[in-house]
Amino acid sequence: MKTGIILFLIMYSGLVNAQMTITTLPDDNTEHAGTWLQWPHHLTYGTIYRDRMEPCFTAMTAALVPTEHVNIIAYNNTEKNRIISVLNANAVPLANITFYIIQTNDCWARDNGPMYVYTNAGQLKILDWGFDGWGNDAPYTKDNAVPKKISDQTAVPRINLSAMELEGGAVCVDGAGTFLATRSSIQGDGRNPALTETDINNYLIQYLGVSNIVWLDGLYGGGLDITDTHIDGFATFLDSTTLVTLSNSDLSYWGITSADRTILNNMTNANGNVYTKVILPLTNKNVKTTWGANVGFKGSYNNYYVCNSVVLVPTYSDVNDATALSIIQSLYPSKTVVGIDCRNAYFYGGMVHCLTQQQPVNPTPRMEYCASTENNAHLTIYPNPASDNIIVQINSNDGQTVRISILDMNGKTMLEMPAYALLEGNNQIDLQVSWLPAGLYMVRISGDVETQRNGVFQVVH
Repeated sequence: MKTGIILFLIMYSGLVNAQMTITTLPDDNTEHAGTWLQWPHHLTYGTIYRDRMEPCFTAMTAALVPTEHVNIIAYNNTEKNRIISVLNANAVPLANITFYIIQTNDCWARDNGPMYVYTNAGQLKILDWGFDGWGNDAPYTKDNAVPKKISDQTAVPRINLSAMELEGGAVCVDGAGTFLATRSSIQGDGRNPALTETDINNYLIQYLGVSNIVWLDGLYGGGLDITDTHIDGFATFLDSTTLVTLSNSDLSYWGITSADRTILNNMTNANGNVYTKVILPLTNKNVKTTWGANVGFKGSYNNYYVCNSVVLVPTYSDVNDATALSIIQSLYPSKTVVGIDCRNAYFYGGMVHCLTQQQPVNPTPRMEYCASTENNAHLTIYPNPASDNIIVQINSNDGQTVRISILDMNGKTMLEMPAYALLEGNNQIDLQVSWLPAGLYMVRISGDVETQRNGVFQVVH
């Protein structure tokens, strides 16, 4: 008796530089299952540090909980109870919050936290890169263990990549094959001394699923903070055609060299098209903390965090806050932009993107399991990515009549073919896709419930 179906989402990726993509990092705009925060505590840097950082975390949590689940990492149960008291005192609802007890050194979840990726088989996994405190500049051994402990506590499988050190703030992807980073934040200050750039590129290709790797040199031995010029301080992708960054003069102020600015201004996406630029300002004046200390630098608004319904944007009690919020709101018209006071966080080294880590939705939609699988049909798509044609291969152990459709990732039907009678064994259907705009699409094979399958492919031009 048919009691339901399993809906499989199978994703395949092509060969790049002879390396097979194993997992793919979704871009920051991908729908979230939740946000991870490592709450500041007093056990590394004392109560003054904790108390100065905590209002930023409270404000982020308050902005997130109405529409997004928040996973809060607390150092121990005593800290968990203290955090609950802080949230209650600020009227932040607790219903959409889950607490995890994990010891940490600090609160920069972007850099040491779990990096969630999709496998080629449509599974969610955690990439556990090595983390060494930004080149041994800060305590890190507890933070380095966070991804494994989250994997253990949430049952999301982990891929151990400790052979390479990689901080999340050093990584920027556009969701369509392009990776942007500075060498200084991945190869500088003692990071990855045993790896060549070819080795690093191969890791990026295999585990981030990228094909178009763009390197800036960055600034070795410093920059504006200990990250050695993380990319998320001055550039982020809106989508596969648009780069949000700073003006040339502000990039120069940020320490970006003339050569790097030339690369950034002329860089092309995986389709060979130069990115459209959106320019955000820096603050008008050097940032001052809530207790009056001068940070000594202007602040960046590029370090914003895109959520399901809101965009958290760093603000600094500066005249340019309103301008930056307005520009970012125009980029995300369906979301609500919320300013988060990051003056104190900036003093200690970062802003909202640095303090957050997203967990994307599970890529495998699951429905009730069907006990009968005797008519099972397996789907593959190649080449993938494709520019002209794709081959949809269906291996069936029983001839069936199915319908083949192509949909965009919002579920809109782009093509629907007449009913097709499968042969027992291998079936290959050649579909032209050159007419589709570049992007991700889904092939749907539907018929008997046991034969319903989805496969994702990418069109590039």
